Amino acid sequence: MIRPQNKNRRHRNISYTKHLFIIQLFFVFFLVSACNPVITFLSFHPDDRYIIPQTLLPKGMEEVFIETKDGVTIQALYLPHPSSKRFTIYFHGNAGNIYHRIHDYEKLHKLGTSILAVSYRGYAKSEGYPSESGIYLDGKAAFDFVKNIIKVSEKNIYILGRSIGTTVAVDLAQDTDIGGLILISPLSSGQDQASFMGLGFAAQLATNAFQNEKKVRRLKAPLLVIHGNQDKIIPIDFGLKVFKAATSVRFFYEVKGGGHNNLTSKFGDQVFSAVSDFFSKTHNTK
Repeated sequence: MIRPQNKNRRHRNISYTKHLFIIQLFFVFFLVSACNPVITFLSFHPDDRYIIPQTLLPKGMEEVFIETKDGVTIQALYLPHPSSKRFTIYFHGNAGNIYHRIHDYEKLHKLGTSILAVSYRGYAKSEGYPSESGIYLDGKAAFDFVKNIIKVSEKNIYILGRSIGTTVAVDLAQDTDIGGLILISPLSSGQDQASFMGLGFAAQLATNAFQNEKKVRRLKAPLLVIHGNQDKIIPIDFGLKVFKAATSVRFFYEVKGGGHNNLTSKFGDQVFSAVSDFFSKTHNTK
């Protein structure tokens, strides 16, 4: 015999379904609204402990402090070159801080360029907390400092970014008339990177994050992309996507056997030779 369904039970089922839908809707809303904090958490690993005293820095290198548009004071290391007009602004990767890359600055300096190595907000002695929009403001403040305070012409400024630093470099370079843009191990986009990392649904929420491939299309300056073909963190295919998207004069250097974190430590001769060649090729380009 078929028993009639209890009316109270039916109402409980409808109520349960309704509440489940609300919970699911809230969960989706939470994921979307939390997308930027999640991306920030995954993208930045700041180190504010490893500090080298000014007295132990390489000869001629000094600390400078720069205020950003939103009122955050960031730190940078400035190494002037006595005889070269060329100036390179250096944006490092997502881990460690500017002090971990001092050997890179010294090698670049020997190629004939002044250096400003920028510490993102939350890193080393810089104030604040890192975020995608925040590090773009840091980059703009550093560029304005070089142009307006140190008085360097745009055509003599080169912007170098490594790993996540390439996102700052591309964002900054897309609307400037600089001497050249150097990208070491660039990601193509936040969505590509999230998919590569196996983040699944979260990758669809990162569609507007770190859009190197899209922004580089606006670049007018010469471009050099350097990427290791054994990079397991940001695959070389992503670097090639950025390179192919550019319409300006462009060069690609593949480091055979190079990974993500060992490019300048193990393959430094190749990397800095490629940078030196780029400096020479673009000297009279603009």
